[in-house]
Amino acid sequence: MADFSPNYAKFTITTSRQQDAVLERRFDRNITIANLKGKLELLTGGNASTMKIELYAKDNVYVGTCDNDEACLGSYAAHDEMRLHVVDIFAQKKEFEDVSKVEKFELSVEEYSKRTGTVRSFLEHNKLGKYDAEEMKQKEEVKRQEMEADETAAKDIKVGDRCEVRVPGQPVRRATVMFIGTVDFSKGWWIGVRYDEPLGKNDGTVEGKRYFECYPKYGGFVKPIYVIVGDFPEETLDIEEEL
Repeated sequence: MADFSPNYAKFTITTSRQQDAVLERRFDRNITIANLKGKLELLTGGNASTMKIELYAKDNVYVGTCDNDEACLGSYAAHDEMRLHVVDIFAQKKEFEDVSKVEKFELSVEEYSKRTGTVRSFLEHNKLGKYDAEEMKQKEEVKRQEMEADETAAKDIKVGDRCEVRVPGQPVRRATVMFIGTVDFSKGWWIGVRYDEPLGKNDGTVEGKRYFECYPKYGGFVKPIYVIVGDFPEETLDIEEEL
């Protein structure tokens, strides 16, 4: 038997998932929001832990969000003929991630280029990014100069040279030059070295291609400008001195 006591009020219930589905239920205005969410979970199929309850007046005016789980429904001035709108964040997220429900819309490169209001058209119109010819020219010039500097530095280095690797922000490491030239894993000139100690990242192999041989973690690749060739003998530990 329904309870028509003053503490009960009749509400219309709608959800963000099914805008056309409308329910009517009576709730005790002394019910906590947490318990209300539990009841709405059964009614709407939502998730009580992620749902948000919005309260609307009879004329569809937004009153507020019932966001305090410990508060009573009546504390939000809820009364007869109001609407409880359930926004199920969890369900929305799942539906958003389910790309099988999304109708695919594809454009060819030519069709996209003809459209206005796109990111590309904005960049082209304002000459930004890769559409700024002067900026791109400057970047290409910087790259060219860096390549030339690397190649020039590499010409002064020979396989078998002893060297020190001096990369800014890293400790100085002594090594032997094992490789000089271009590589498949990056652009420009590189120097492959075999460190005196296991301070490297590989064994002379990168992405399945071998450039030289050494023990694991003794190999590394460095830009030529960070390789200083000279009389750098291997540092050995004198056991007698340690004793």
